[in-house]
Amino acid sequence: MQAADYEELLGQITEAIWSRLQAPAAPPAAGCSACGGACDGRCGQGLIDSGACRLSICPPAPRLEDGIAAFIDHTLLKPEATREQILQLCAEARAYGFASVCINPGWLSLAAHELRGTPVLACTVIGFPLGATMPAAKRAEAAEALKLGADELDMVIHVGALKSGLEGEVEADIRGVVELAHASCARVKVILETALLTDDEKVRACRLAQRAGADFVKTSTGFGPGGATAADVALMRATVGDCMGVKAAGGVRTYDDFLKMVQAGASRVGASASVKIVSGQSQPRG
Repeated sequence: MQAADYEELLGQITEAIWSRLQAPAAPPAAGCSACGGACDGRCGQGLIDSGACRLSICPPAPRLEDGIAAFIDHTLLKPEATREQILQLCAEARAYGFASVCINPGWLSLAAHELRGTPVLACTVIGFPLGATMPAAKRAEAAEALKLGADELDMVIHVGALKSGLEGEVEADIRGVVELAHASCARVKVILETALLTDDEKVRACRLAQRAGADFVKTSTGFGPGGATAADVALMRATVGDCMGVKAAGGVRTYDDFLKMVQAGASRVGASASVKIVSGQSQPRG
């Protein structure tokens, strides 16, 4: 091939690339074979259907300047929560624009119905609050939650297995839930229960969650011996980097608490005092 031929070929390639870049982007989820587009492009299945064999996608992170409600999972996980309280929780989430409503699985169907057609996600918990149940039970619980409309699953790791050095079991436990969730275009947050862990164990748990493909790591259940701390959030963020979410949960009751968590690196905050946080008030909801 002569030099002129190379130049002509290079020109053709350049023109083709430029034309592709200038073309309007197709809707990301239009061809999603996993959910028919219901994921709004979150799962990336459309790219896989187009031939991609691996994806690396950073989850969208809210910005403080756009308002704080988008950071917050509006949460009610008390065992005595009533139907009326769940309905109120969903109404508040719609009114304030919270990221999600986080409730126990028994109320998921109700919450998913109340949030249908809104930007607010339906989030529930898996293996909650101890995490020490069988992996098969967590997968079964996750599968049922996804059928009922869960957009996000907050699963608790097997803390004892982590502390015993059984990292392969912990990773497999997480992966089992993650694979089910991602097949349904849902996200997974992995609850570490940081108050029970050393710093080294927190780092190892974050890395296992990351290797298993989870979307977030989360500090606490809110039912353990302690909740979120800015130091733990900062450690988790430093471990997982920018392309994974970090959720602070447990004991976040005021706007100042919220701000400390976000400044430490949290991209999501779980709180039951959400309305008072966005109103700048300092007392938790009763």
